[in-house]
Amino acid sequence: MKNFVLVIIVILAALTYSSLFVVGEAERGIVIRFGKVAQDEQGMPVVYQPGLHFKIPFIERIVKLDARIKTLDGEADRFTTSEKKDLIVDAFVKWRIEDFSKYYLSTGGGNQRQAEELLTRRINSGLRAEFGTRTIRDIVSGERDELMEQALLQASESSNDLGIQVLDVRVKQINLPTEVSQAIFERMRAERNAVAREHRSEGREQAEIIRADVDARVTVMLADAEREARQIRGEGDAEAARIYAETYSQDREFFAFIRTLEAYTHSFGDGDSVLVIGPDSDFFKYFSSMNAAPAN
Repeated sequence: MKNFVLVIIVILAALTYSSLFVVGEAERGIVIRFGKVAQDEQGMPVVYQPGLHFKIPFIERIVKLDARIKTLDGEADRFTTSEKKDLIVDAFVKWRIEDFSKYYLSTGGGNQRQAEELLTRRINSGLRAEFGTRTIRDIVSGERDELMEQALLQASESSNDLGIQVLDVRVKQINLPTEVSQAIFERMRAERNAVAREHRSEGREQAEIIRADVDARVTVMLADAEREARQIRGEGDAEAARIYAETYSQDREFFAFIRTLEAYTHSFGDGDSVLVIGPDSDFFKYFSSMNAAPAN
């Protein structure tokens, strides 16, 4: 009897433990009864709020779903504008579960990955429709906010059957495809190189003009200096000739003697000069005069 009571107590404890469950602060719980979502008397799905709750053991199963706001930030996708130009668009979506029962049924048992795949298709479909009615200039210059508002509206309408509430759709970045960007960069580089070559050509032309002007000025300055030097040299020679003439007129014999001595100095000053000349030459007349002086 005692063992039987112990068994009953254990069974009751097990049943009590299995009937209790806790829903976390960021979660909501739905009841699955016989493979279907349980409903209350009004036909609404039973959704448990955070806290401690009871369920019927072995009959009811609790599925806990994340009730927080989630961010869907997938890979950038390619969209075509109204002018048939491709753009690479990177966007993100803020969403949360609004109808937990519908979300559970539409996503294969509350599979978040499947829910995000379905949501991505619908968001991209809405964005593709919006981009298809606008040009690149419209998207970049002034209609980006309107585009996101329309995409949010379409995403909200298309995600109702998933039990999802789309809170925000934002376009993070819009780029041109790699091949188009490369072509644009190459064209910009070619244009900049052409401008650089033009500037270099103009620089070389200006350098040649400046160099020619400087060379002309230098030539003129050298010519003026040479002319002034010759003029000064001529004036100096004229002045020297005048002085020599005045000196010569005062004492011709002494002047001739001094000039002859200077000639002797220049001729024999280095000691290595050899002069072949006759002894009766006028060049040695003062030597002859000196030799003849004692005889008198």
